[in-house]
Amino acid sequence: MLSDYRVLDLTDERGHLAGLILRQLGAEVIAIEPPGGSSARALGPFAGDVEGPERSLHHWAYNRGKKSVVLDLDSDDGREQLRRLASGADILFESARPGEMAARGLGYDELSRLNPALVYVSITPFGSDGPKAGWVAPDLVVQAAAGNMVLTGDKDRAPLRAGGTLPQAMHNAASEAAGAALIALFERQARSGLGQHVDMSAQQSINQASQSMMLAKPLGAAVTTRIAGGANLQGIDIQLMWPCKDGHASVTLLFGVGFARFTQRLMDWVHEEGFCDEATRDKDWLEYPMMLLDGREPVPEYNRLKQCLTDFFATKTKAELLDAAMTRRVLITPVWTTAEVVASEQLASREYWEDVDHGDLGSFRYPGAFAKFSATPLPALPAAPRLGAHTETVLAEADRHPHVVVDEPNPSTARPLEGVKVLDLMWAMAGPAAARVLADYGAEIVRVESVNKMDVARTLQPFRDDVTDPENSGLWNNMNAGKSGLALDMSRPGAKDVIWDLVEWADVVLESFSPRAMSAWGLDYEHLRARKPGLVMASSCLMGQTGPLAMLAGFGTMAAAISGFFYPVGWVDRAPCGPLGAYTDYTSPRWLVAAIMGALEHRRATGEGQYIDLSQAESALHLLAPAVLDRTVNGRIWERAGNRDLVYAPQGAYPSAGDDAWLAISCTDDAAWASLAGLLGRDDLGGLPVAERRARHDELDGLIAGWTAGQDGDELVRLLQGRGIAAHVVQNSPEFCEDPQVRHRGHFVEVSHAKQGTTVVEASRFRLSRTPATFSHGGPTFGEQTFEVLTELLGYDVDRIADLAAAELLE
Repeated sequence: MLSDYRVLDLTDERGHLAGLILRQLGAEVIAIEPPGGSSARALGPFAGDVEGPERSLHHWAYNRGKKSVVLDLDSDDGREQLRRLASGADILFESARPGEMAARGLGYDELSRLNPALVYVSITPFGSDGPKAGWVAPDLVVQAAAGNMVLTGDKDRAPLRAGGTLPQAMHNAASEAAGAALIALFERQARSGLGQHVDMSAQQSINQASQSMMLAKPLGAAVTTRIAGGANLQGIDIQLMWPCKDGHASVTLLFGVGFARFTQRLMDWVHEEGFCDEATRDKDWLEYPMMLLDGREPVPEYNRLKQCLTDFFATKTKAELLDAAMTRRVLITPVWTTAEVVASEQLASREYWEDVDHGDLGSFRYPGAFAKFSATPLPALPAAPRLGAHTETVLAEADRHPHVVVDEPNPSTARPLEGVKVLDLMWAMAGPAAARVLADYGAEIVRVESVNKMDVARTLQPFRDDVTDPENSGLWNNMNAGKSGLALDMSRPGAKDVIWDLVEWADVVLESFSPRAMSAWGLDYEHLRARKPGLVMASSCLMGQTGPLAMLAGFGTMAAAISGFFYPVGWVDRAPCGPLGAYTDYTSPRWLVAAIMGALEHRRATGEGQYIDLSQAESALHLLAPAVLDRTVNGRIWERAGNRDLVYAPQGAYPSAGDDAWLAISCTDDAAWASLAGLLGRDDLGGLPVAERRARHDELDGLIAGWTAGQDGDELVRLLQGRGIAAHVVQNSPEFCEDPQVRHRGHFVEVSHAKQGTTVVEASRFRLSRTPATFSHGGPTFGEQTFEVLTELLGYDVDRIADLAAAELLE
């Protein structure tokens, strides 16, 4: 797809996933490394536990198929060589501290003068500008600032970061940056012939993992708090994870329109096996959430229900529960370790794994293609390059020119995707979030939904002023802002004719039904491409369109559990708690955007459409790739370790003044620790090397917690950051909304809404310098643009619309 393009990758562990994604999509990717090698080469774990720049599993995971060129950017010659390479490149990724590249004469302004077509992508913790742009911010600090950390962990202990000891914030940002770069590239090739600066904020990116909960404050809704393996609904603890006979399982025991039928199936099974009576089995699961909130169902009775399930699950193995998920259609998946993930029959059946040759060290199994493409399958990539392996070859090449197809460049300010038409048949979070990005950048999107099968997103908090109404859901409005809404009863025969007309209108069709649904309707890709060969179609589901678990129904909580994300998040002495909620629902939209943009670029160049099969589990496993490799190379399973880190020590979340108020602190080097030890009044400990700090972590945690407790968190952060110590308060919605960096970035946007007048949604999580995103309205109310879609887009006359209404197709 991207074989015509050259990418310069100047990132380290904070951004190298972006280059890997574009390499999988076919681009030539040149990793520019300093003389000693990228800092990623020094990150453990190491193959065979032997440290060395060619044995880092972290480096292996994210640099396959790239070329390694060593340049000393602190020298005149090195900088000149980079300028020469940048003059012929199409995309450049960098993850330096804001201002660092410009200080070397290698910032966007300087390089764009040499190469106006260059798409220059900066991936940083807080964005390239703003009051916190220069803050010291490792993964823990970014997650604390982003709003998702406060929602993860046990309510009686400190909040936890997603990923356990494996950083997630910058990986989320890097995967999103790949799609952002391709949006800018598409604009260059389709319209302007010019590049631009892409400014990616990890704080905003990983914030997506808060599931729109940071909208609580601006919407006047109750602020959500954490509960291990569950969620808190206006003070009621909702349990979503249970211990079972040989481990734990993610169980979506939820209620209301989107969940009642699944909960009923589960309770039928529980009753069959004698763990509840008929009255418990036959509760009104559709009305149950309102009954809990208004007191008709006492909380002690809900707690009794949870105890029935606790007793029941204690009799079942993980394998039995997964089998029941398939045969009984209940929303359960086991909490798998990396060992179980690697042994997955589902992943083996889809030929997901790639065996990569490492010469004398052996051949090892890696996560493979992040999606399956029908016309341009992603290539298997070789091992990460040895340091400087391609320096001489690349530098000896003749000067190259970027691959620009626009004859007369023009500084267009139109949004990049204007003219791209998308039929959105997605639901819930993952698919709609990807389509929302396309809408932000100009695509015209028709969102089809049905009142009879209400989108579960409409039933989830936060709700405007805590009024539980499907038009008030902050999640729905956030994921579907900028789209046009068509309400259509898909169960009626005539509805398919309308869908076919929308297919004829569209360039892209997105769907997230079960794998058999589109075929049953005669709307699978083979039928669609027979009528419209240039169509791009993408299907997104938990496990992919094929394999023994293809029909596994459910949500991102389940994909996260079965993909290995739940097991390593939690405390050593407690059960796994996993990251907040449906974690892969938040990560997969980035990969889906990159996939769609890659397919659109291929179509622009060749006229050929294609089908994309994206599995949440398969794309997400790249975020756990070093842990997977630690299993396949070293035979280890990553265990829970609270907030501790493989590199930095001490690190954790420590109490500060206030209710559930916490301060994230990470000592990223010896100097930071020495400075913190001085503040603690323990200069005698300031010279401890990191290995000893790690060995004495419990002792140091006690000292730090004793110092922070009772002190104002914001004041401590200013003190610590002023001394070069990474720190941030752990923010929930009230703090996040007042965060000066969040305000500077314009993260919250007030838009129009047909029922509420106005509502608040989140902005794009990245900025394009010349063609920024724009936002007009929140998610559509039921059928809000039905008439406009039918008349203006499809050309229906009044009589045709009247016939559809008479047939009760329109809702």
